[in-house]
Amino acid sequence: MDTGGHGTDMAALIAGTGEGNGIQGLAPGAEILPIRVTLGGVSLGGTERFAEGIIHAIESGAKIINISQGGTMPHDELSEAVALAARHDVLVFASAGNAGDTTNHLEDPVSLPGVVGVGAVDSNGERSPYSTYGPQVTLAAPGDDVPRHCGDLTGPACIQDEGGTSSATALASASAALIWARHPDWTKNQVLRVMLNTAERPDDQRRDDYTGYGIVRPDRVVLDGEGDPGDPDSPPVFRDWEAALDPPATPAPTPDADPTPDAEPAPGPEAEPAATSDNASPLPWMLGTGAAVLATGSVGWLLWRRRS
Repeated sequence: MDTGGHGTDMAALIAGTGEGNGIQGLAPGAEILPIRVTLGGVSLGGTERFAEGIIHAIESGAKIINISQGGTMPHDELSEAVALAARHDVLVFASAGNAGDTTNHLEDPVSLPGVVGVGAVDSNGERSPYSTYGPQVTLAAPGDDVPRHCGDLTGPACIQDEGGTSSATALASASAALIWARHPDWTKNQVLRVMLNTAERPDDQRRDDYTGYGIVRPDRVVLDGEGDPGDPDSPPVFRDWEAALDPPATPAPTPDADPTPDAEPAPGPEAEPAATSDNASPLPWMLGTGAAVLATGSVGWLLWRRRS
């Protein structure tokens, strides 16, 4: 039972059907596996509970883990759980945080190697000022002007001015679900690589600390067939980290692999921008309370509540 509503709103952004007073999600065919690690903003067991949640999701067959939550906690158990996800071909997305206009504090678990950090943009594709920035940001997605439930969870849907990086993370996860549903034989490396090389960004920019490699554009992949998936065994980010795992999640880096350290994620030459869509609008698939969706698929999920 979701006592706060945050997890339910994230699930709705991902897989809401739009029926009744509900929200129309981006991937309504996705299967949601809800796992609660907090109650009323209080952790149910600290880092151990977080790690157990990730492990349970992996063992339950989840392919994408959405963590619309952040905090500060020891890394040992979390790092092992994230490493297990990498070994089982599972993508982990986490919100960058909402302190970009204040302390810009680096939170966990987005700080960990193996976790795809997601920043927030507004409906014009501009970075939301509150979106925490830094080398941990890999992608961005809409965080403003997104649907949510008004009042309690039985009330009608409305548009929230600032949904935060939690909402952005849910939409990035939903984008990955759409792509993976369209290409079920791809590995997590290929799904993420295509997300990176079709992301919306200025032509002269590879990445920055605010929106990472750009704003997710699943329409370019699902509708237009763009993006080069590349080597299924070569991670586009966290390459050295995955190769150093014992046992390794992927083969050792090749001699010509991108030497950029993990603290500054780089997808490498095979993930250079490949998008050629004539549709220059940064958010053509922006959600509403009754918007159309691109595709559907069946994917396992882990949805966590963000701390208040």
